[in-house]
Amino acid sequence: MGFFDKLFGKKEKESLDQGLEKTKSGFLSKLTKAIAGKSTVDDEVLDNLEEALVTADVGIDTTVKIIERIEKRVAKDKYINTSELNQLLQEEIADLLVAPPPHLNYTFASEMPKKPYVILVVGVNGVGKTTTIGKLAYNFKSAGKSVLLGAADTFRAAAVDQLTIWSERVGVPIVKQSMGSDPASVAFDTVQSGVARGSDVILIDTAGRLHNKAHLMEELSKIKRVIQKFIPDAPHEVLLVLDGSTGQNALEQARQFTAATDVTSLAITKLDGTAKGGVVLAIANQFKIPVKFIGVGEKMEDLLVFEKHEFVDSLFSLNK
Repeated sequence: MGFFDKLFGKKEKESLDQGLEKTKSGFLSKLTKAIAGKSTVDDEVLDNLEEALVTADVGIDTTVKIIERIEKRVAKDKYINTSELNQLLQEEIADLLVAPPPHLNYTFASEMPKKPYVILVVGVNGVGKTTTIGKLAYNFKSAGKSVLLGAADTFRAAAVDQLTIWSERVGVPIVKQSMGSDPASVAFDTVQSGVARGSDVILIDTAGRLHNKAHLMEELSKIKRVIQKFIPDAPHEVLLVLDGSTGQNALEQARQFTAATDVTSLAITKLDGTAKGGVVLAIANQFKIPVKFIGVGEKMEDLLVFEKHEFVDSLFSLNK
């Protein structure tokens, strides 16, 4: 039983294993072919391994970095057989994943770094942003925390309606205004209400438009400014939600949002529906932003706090 099992339970670990099944089966089958009949890690093995990583959407830059690391290990240790390659890969990939800084190193059940802890959630429409907020609210509430939602995506009536449905389903309050209202005004009202209520966690939804990056940057900056009038060090986290099933497109979204605002953590959704779960490695490595949550299924419990060693274990373990 690993760290993840003790901290989150066997049920969550099983969800992680199942959610990565498509990526794992494709990747491991290619890895098995890459080393078939080989007794040592030679150039041919490395070429085949490179192809397996790229196919899993790990990305060219990240794949090259992994291959270079393995080449150095092989040169240093002189002889590495293919049975050791699996463990070596796990170690090198885990090292590439950014660990969250201390103030982001919380779980649903742990004490939050601040009270109220304000999370500004960003991401384009269609990636599962509002659903992720609903699942976050559910998991925080299930762990005994009081949660408040803020519907600051005021340019789409559907976004406010969807978040309202989640607030009712989960049983947490929501602050909202009419469609077209100033998003910063909604954010301010949400934070003010959260302080008055004594909320533990405040989750604020934001608009997901990328066609006008300058406008998006201005809007998010304004939201931050008005929040800070009430809580000077808020938001404590800017969480970017990305759809893992879109592969390299998720990388481009991350590139645009990190240019528009100071993203501090990532939530990568829909990993259960894709064989391209390697994009988690590509995004984390390229942007040096910690992955905080991953979505591995439809159920509300299937949004998990990310733990890099267990992610890699689930991706590589041959007996699951």
